[in-house]
Amino acid sequence: MSEWAAIVIISIGVLFDLFGCIGLIRLPDVYTRLQAATKAVTLGTCLILAGIAVYAIGTQRYPTAVKAFLCCAFVLATSPTAAHALARGAYRGGIKPTPSVVDEYADAAADSPPGDADEEA
Repeated sequence: MSEWAAIVIISIGVLFDLFGCIGLIRLPDVYTRLQAATKAVTLGTCLILAGIAVYAIGTQRYPTAVKAFLCCAFVLATSPTAAHALARGAYRGGIKPTPSVVDEYADAAADSPPGDADEEA
């Protein structure tokens, strides 16, 4: 029973990874590509790791299940943080979003006084 559950969970994770990879190719700019990579691939990777943990628990390999859950927690903590850092670096590097996007950050930065702490970093 746990083998089938693991196969289903891993298959769903592979589909999310596939959709994330397609998003990396198809989407127009760096910001939407980061969204595809962060959301879809993070969820896909965590589902694959959860499937491995389910299989490991079903076969009574508990250290493997613990390692899979720890890896999942690491991916959940680091992937969104890295995507945020990349998006912020791209924005500060001058890469503008596509014209159909409302750039509220530029409006807020224009209203802030010079020498703001965000500008110095």
